[in-house]
Amino acid sequence: MTDLKKYTTFGEHLRILREKEGFTLKEVATNIEIDISLLAKIERNERQPNKPLIKKISDFFKVDEKELLNEFLSDQIAYKILDEDADLNILKVAENKIKYGITKQK
Repeated sequence: MTDLKKYTTFGEHLRILREKEGFTLKEVATNIEIDISLLAKIERNERQPNKPLIKKISDFFKVDEKELLNEFLSDQIAYKILDEDADLNILKVAENKIKYGITKQK
């Protein structure tokens, strides 16, 4: 992981990258080919990027795409658990299901 704090949301991570490099919202939006307002909403965690956009962001900032995908996916999981007011034990159940799914695919 970069020198960013360990637990940022995808949007916070993106804003920190942009500010660290000294780019404006307009400069980044133009380079990754999206609307400025969409970029601002992603930074505020009001909208979520898709995988092709994450790839463009990764390429633009020259950061590991997997790191950004992990940030994005962990947001999705965290938001879902918060929205459902679920017990954190659900993560252990999900982990076991993933392990089971992996063995079934082999």
